[in-house]
Amino acid sequence: MRFYGLKTCDTCRKALKTLPEAEFIDVRADGVPEAVLQAALEQFGDALMNTRSTTWRGLDATEREKPLAELLKAHPTLMKRPLIVTESGMHLGWTPATQQALGVR
Repeated sequence: MRFYGLKTCDTCRKALKTLPEAEFIDVRADGVPEAVLQAALEQFGDALMNTRSTTWRGLDATEREKPLAELLKAHPTLMKRPLIVTESGMHLGWTPATQQALGVR
């Protein structure tokens, strides 16, 4: 299980406590591999973008109009977190549905 998130994100910290076996990848320091990012974009589309983040609020109108993949490569902290990749699929966010799918609820 791979866990893409931020070590400073409260939601990511909560999720990591519940998933101690997960391999943590800090998107700010390490980024998201191209293959994982493309698969996540195909599965989640616009839901992958966190428009409530301070990074998003700091972008000007021109930046916000760029394609989603380009924005996420340039600013990985714009990705909604956590993105959890397992053998059975991908999960976005730490929602009750994600927790149930991972068998922790």
